[in-house]
Amino acid sequence: MSSNQNTPLFNNSFDPFSDEDKEEYRDHIATVDQEGKRIWLYPKKPKGKLYNARTWVSLVFLVIFLSMPWIKVDGEQFLLFNILERKFVLFGLLFTPQDFHLFVLAMLTFIVFIILFTVVFGRLFCGWVCPQTVFMEMFYRKIEYWIEGDAGEQRRLDSAPWTPEKIRKKALKHTVFFLIALVVSNYFLAYVIGTDQLLKIINDPVGEHLGGLGAILLFSVLFYGVFARLREQVCTTICPYGRLQSVLLVKDSIVIAYDYKRGEPRGKLKKGVVDTNFGDCIDCNLCVAVCPTGIDIRNGTQLECTNCTACVDACNQVMEKVGKPTNLIRYDSMNGIEAGRRKLFTTRVYAYSAVLVGLIVLDIFMFANRGVMESIVLRSQGQLYQKVDETHVSNLYTYIFINKTNKELPIEMISDTPGSKLRVVGQIPTSIPKNGKIEGVFFLEMPNNQLKGRKTPISIHIQSNGKKVDEIETNFMGPN
Repeated sequence: MSSNQNTPLFNNSFDPFSDEDKEEYRDHIATVDQEGKRIWLYPKKPKGKLYNARTWVSLVFLVIFLSMPWIKVDGEQFLLFNILERKFVLFGLLFTPQDFHLFVLAMLTFIVFIILFTVVFGRLFCGWVCPQTVFMEMFYRKIEYWIEGDAGEQRRLDSAPWTPEKIRKKALKHTVFFLIALVVSNYFLAYVIGTDQLLKIINDPVGEHLGGLGAILLFSVLFYGVFARLREQVCTTICPYGRLQSVLLVKDSIVIAYDYKRGEPRGKLKKGVVDTNFGDCIDCNLCVAVCPTGIDIRNGTQLECTNCTACVDACNQVMEKVGKPTNLIRYDSMNGIEAGRRKLFTTRVYAYSAVLVGLIVLDIFMFANRGVMESIVLRSQGQLYQKVDETHVSNLYTYIFINKTNKELPIEMISDTPGSKLRVVGQIPTSIPKNGKIEGVFFLEMPNNQLKGRKTPISIHIQSNGKKVDEIETNFMGPN
């Protein structure tokens, strides 16, 4: 079933004076034939102002991607998503499993932002800064054009018999492809396990890090497979964001759109002949030839469109050559094409914006009050109170103190209950190592005259450098 089965916002190929159904394109996708076999795409090498702009944006993305793992704040990596050790660092701030609620809130905020961004700007993210698009179109495709030539040369090479020249080109291309995948996988792991651990895997003897080496090779093969074989299938079939587009886009969303009012009906341009019966589209099909997902944008907005602007540049160059106005294909909305007006800030946008602002304010408040440590104090299960003497009883508690900072944190436990006495079993905790935790047990003694029945609420606070950093409330078990 084609993903084009979803009704597009634009049906530019519809002729109001004909009953002929021109929506046959909905019955299939450009990369699969009638027998269900893969159709390999050979997009023509794009060029133009927007393509040049995307190239610069991709270079900025590459600099950020390659440099971010090496940036550290107070000894902590700037960005780290260590799922294995449940350690996450965002902008130098350490987040532990105890901060899971903050992670959920941040993800919810991010989802609302995606919804708002898509409602306003469509799939702009996919065409300009999505890692899949950046690596595929701005690096792997450029290497392919450099080694094998443009679309026509690539077709001829693939259909030609195996010769030394073909073997040389294919071997060179796939070797370079895999080497890039190897670099990307190493950097991907740097975001997962950290640069320090990655350098150990690289520099230490192979036998000491077989698991890490295996992970690097596995990710390298996966990345190579994505960019050498899957390619546009990631954007058209696998990526969930592309599927969301069908339910998030509205008539005022900015997308790559073909101005069918100006372009239709299409007609071939004849030298020296001016035919006013046709629109501006000369049906050269260059917009289809350069499309990396193989669609015809003139059919309307489709889920396969990643807003890469290759068709815009191709069409503008043709319009300039034939002396017609540019931007027959452009960034626009359905209302912009049909009515000549665009309205970005609609009631829906205002509503999403209000929700997003509320979530951001809540994020700031929660992050600001996050605290520097997490304390867990529990009364030992299965034990009743212990009688110390005629006037005092005690309870046994376990404690776990987690340092959320990247500095050693000096601490002191103090009971707030009048007349109580706290006795730590073993070594008295004086500090928590950076990004670490300590645990142990302690007895809390209470005078009988302070007990309020079988359960008495008590409070214990933790001080660091004379300042209260956390407070724990629990119960003290006593005689009836």
